[in-house]
Amino acid sequence: RKHDNPFFLACGLYRPHLPFQVPRKYFADFSADKISLPPIHEKDLEDIPKAGQDMVSPVYHENVMKTNNRRKAVAAYLASVHFVDAMVGKVVDALDSSPYADNTVIVLWGDHGWHLGEKLHWRKHALWEEATRTPLMIAAPGIIKPARCERPVSLIDMYPTLIDLCGLSKREGLEGVSLKPLLDQPDITWDRPVLTTHLRGNHSVRSERWRYTRYNDGSEELYDHEHDQMEWTNLAGQAQYKEVIAAHAAWLPKTDAPNAPRAERN
Repeated sequence: RKHDNPFFLACGLYRPHLPFQVPRKYFADFSADKISLPPIHEKDLEDIPKAGQDMVSPVYHENVMKTNNRRKAVAAYLASVHFVDAMVGKVVDALDSSPYADNTVIVLWGDHGWHLGEKLHWRKHALWEEATRTPLMIAAPGIIKPARCERPVSLIDMYPTLIDLCGLSKREGLEGVSLKPLLDQPDITWDRPVLTTHLRGNHSVRSERWRYTRYNDGSEELYDHEHDQMEWTNLAGQAQYKEVIAAHAAWLPKTDAPNAPRAERN
């Protein structure tokens, strides 16, 4: 419809999310016997601190493997992603056919990643790469050349980015930063890692090369994504990485915010 004033539209898509059920036609390209599966290291948890192991859902993995359903589960996940792709296409097609196609900012993102057996884990609720990495795509007026950016950014960067893209006044007190410089030049130097927290006192810092995690009991993990994209080898106990750990630990919160208040129940 016609808009006389600037408008904001939030469109939430439930898939991919359990249960992985979408119309049958979206399964056609993902035959369970032909898809590629993410690699699994059966001893992957042996160098993981107990605090990290406690985040794993072993029952899910055991049930999926012993019932020989991993291929079906991954195929259903891919079909769910395919379905969402199609629904995003419907929204973008509608925008493209409107008078607002050339002056509207689009941001597509997910709220978390998803394990499909990596780290012998399923679902989210962890601080490894699969659970913490999300899709993030931005299209905006003036951003002409399509590009892929390898710099680490955070979802808390979206608000200051939208403020910047819309030409609004900057807000004080935000922890995120505008990503417009990366939209203009995706390969510029970006020395800012991102932080992910799961439950109190458990934090993971991801730079372009490294992931450093410290749990609430002080135990640690360190992964070198240049050589170990699956995060199979925890380097935290090796002396030669002390400087890497110190540089990443500097980004950890000094204090944790208090728990959100809970409503009293009668």
